[in-house]
Amino acid sequence: MALYIYKTVPNLIKAIADFVVTIAQNAIALNGQFNIALSGGNSPKKLYEMLASPDYLQRIDWSKVNFFFGDERYVPAHDADNNSNMVRSVLFDPLDIAESNIFTINTSLSPDEAARNYATQITNHFNGKEPVFDLILLGLGDNSHTASLFPYTAVLDDQSTSVQAVFLQEQNVYRITMTAPMINQARQIAFLVYGQSKAAAVHHVLEDGYNPAKYPAQLIKPDGGNVQWYLDEEAASLLKR
Repeated sequence: MALYIYKTVPNLIKAIADFVVTIAQNAIALNGQFNIALSGGNSPKKLYEMLASPDYLQRIDWSKVNFFFGDERYVPAHDADNNSNMVRSVLFDPLDIAESNIFTINTSLSPDEAARNYATQITNHFNGKEPVFDLILLGLGDNSHTASLFPYTAVLDDQSTSVQAVFLQEQNVYRITMTAPMINQARQIAFLVYGQSKAAAVHHVLEDGYNPAKYPAQLIKPDGGNVQWYLDEEAASLLKR
């Protein structure tokens, strides 16, 4: 695990953008394509905007990038809360990404069907082999969830390399998420976390005792150990080490 802490959010976003570019360039040079799973929510929006900016758009051959999503809210595709809808507006459309390179979760299906359908899309893309993404981007909620791996949900115990529907009883909503084992197979995993509101969660996940039922992001422990944490000083402010 590597930890990178930056004084300002712009410096943090630039650093993780540079990291994405490096991983993308290396993957394309090695395999002719770059397979990335994106995170939703507000935090990564700044990253996607930077990658689509004039300073970055020429640094990656976007025709060779395949975009997936680590999780999705169970809302219609054009809903403002839909992760893929947000990314489409700030990244896919500005870069004119081909639809064939975008793999979204079909929320017009039932939650379980949407999960199975997405798992099939992923399996087919990887030609029936175990899916190994070049990079999975993750965020962190103030309750220590990542992707849609929420505290005390059954999916935390799922040992399959798959996609599952998750019902969040307190919110009375469904989410669709990659399981922790699927995420952990990625060649690189990067957390992007900033803001004082995330400081306690960062401390719990990185420094408290292992309790993934309470702090689900602790499940992200790939065998290769290639997890990068990109934080600003506010998010890192409660770390003791």
